Amino acid sequence: MKKVEAIIRPFKLDEVKIALVNAGIVGMTVSEVRGFGRQKGQTERYRGSEYTVEFLQKLKLEIVIEDNQVEMVVEKLTAAARTGEIGDGKIFVSPVDQIIRIRTGEQNLEAI
Repeated sequence: MKKVEAIIRPFKLDEVKIALVNAGIVGMTVSEVRGFGRQKGQTERYRGSEYTVEFLQKLKLEIVIEDNQVEMVVEKLTAAARTGEIGDGKIFVSPVDQIIRIRTGEQNLEAI
């Protein structure tokens, strides 16, 4: 099993969700996060003064899937979240050793 974490622009959430649901992905966790990468924040104006917002608002999606779904999920995420501009985000894939459903005690693939 793998955990796919994606940092995306907030306005892309609906498009990403639809793409993943249409591909058969049934669950995900979404968190509001703040951060920066190469984009290094952005300059904004407020009442005539310029200031820099260093930590930009992003969304973090977490999806646990079977190993054979990774390539498809990464393709769907990339296609749906891409704008072509700096700051589109990142995708991280890492192994998951064990999953336990708290309610039933089911483990691993049965718990997804």
